Amino acid sequence: MDKFTKSSHVVLTSHREHVFKEVPRINWNEEDPKKRGPIIATISNKSHRNAIGTHSGSYTVYRALSIASGHFQKEHKPDLKDTHGTVRIGPHPSWFEKNRIVTMDPWGAEINEHFSDQIDKGLDIRPSVAITQARLKIPEIQEAIAKKRLTPDGNIISKEGDIKITKVAIEPVWFLPGIAERLKIDEGELRKILFQETGGMFPELVTRPDLKVLLPPIGSNTAYIFGDPKNLSNPNIELTCRVHDECNGSDVFGSDICTCRPYLMWGIEDAARTAQKGGAGIVIYFRKEGRALGEVTKFLVYNARKRQEGGDTADKYFYRTECVAGVVDARFQEFMPDHLHYFGIKKIHNLHSMSNMKYDAIVNSGIEVGNRLSIPKELVPDDAQVEIEAKKAAGYFTDDKVDDTNLDKVKGRDLD
Repeated sequence: MDKFTKSSHVVLTSHREHVFKEVPRINWNEEDPKKRGPIIATISNKSHRNAIGTHSGSYTVYRALSIASGHFQKEHKPDLKDTHGTVRIGPHPSWFEKNRIVTMDPWGAEINEHFSDQIDKGLDIRPSVAITQARLKIPEIQEAIAKKRLTPDGNIISKEGDIKITKVAIEPVWFLPGIAERLKIDEGELRKILFQETGGMFPELVTRPDLKVLLPPIGSNTAYIFGDPKNLSNPNIELTCRVHDECNGSDVFGSDICTCRPYLMWGIEDAARTAQKGGAGIVIYFRKEGRALGEVTKFLVYNARKRQEGGDTADKYFYRTECVAGVVDARFQEFMPDHLHYFGIKKIHNLHSMSNMKYDAIVNSGIEVGNRLSIPKELVPDDAQVEIEAKKAAGYFTDDKVDDTNLDKVKGRDLD
């Protein structure tokens, strides 16, 4: 039997000598970024850390495997020259309002500018927001052009039919006191539950109450901006918005059991059309797969729906999810508007969403909503009629007349 080799000591608790005086203090709502302080979640020098967790969210584990296999230099420090954003976002007044933004760092895109002196002194400060330009080449947009719903203008839509956009990747950065206040619970209770429900992944949650920021091990979110990003914050300029929760099967692979991709594509089309009229559009893509229950749970529910007595029917749509998952929907939308406030949005003229949870969260956060737009009937796949009729009967927003008397007759195809 090979002799066990002891690894270097790993500190799981925080003794007095592990609280370092030189750690930069974070003053979350300060208007001056230098007074607010940088978020330091890197592990290259533990004495500098002022946040729990680390960058890259769920990809942290892959980084660890790469380091363990010897393919990644553990002490690598990125060269961030020329990585700054292609446009500047903000600052907006919403950045400094108490607990208006608690799940991302609004200064996360401009660390080279605001914290260069500290970086020069050796602090390993890294961006949590990245902004770039891109073009979207989408079959549904080509179809919209062919059907004359959209016309290439050489600006928003190129002559080849590509949509020019600004895209913004945003890593989660959670300010724990603000999150606790938003949830109306004690911060200590929040930290204890986070510690327990992540299997004790972050001991600092319960041993380091002085660390107020957590970078959770979850996926980042991405905003796609149509038109001039500066127009997003002007309530007098028409804004079309789709806040979309991830559905890999539909969004990427075109599965037709739900309306996710059709709704997303329609939101993109309308956002581009609004930008062409001199307005602006934004689609924000949130990683909350399967109503934040995960894709495994989602597929289990699909099987249960298709195999139940009577087949997949609208009257049992939500029931089967609750049987498997214990809850109909685990998405907590109270933090979703943070990303809208990052862009300084005060009014959404056209909101593409049937979800009352999303609408209520947006409005309750202080953003005005004009028109609400449900997905047009002709865009709903045949097998997704179960989903859409169940949602309308459950009170989701719709322009249609709701008939909930024959939900058992609305049936999807059998399990192939």
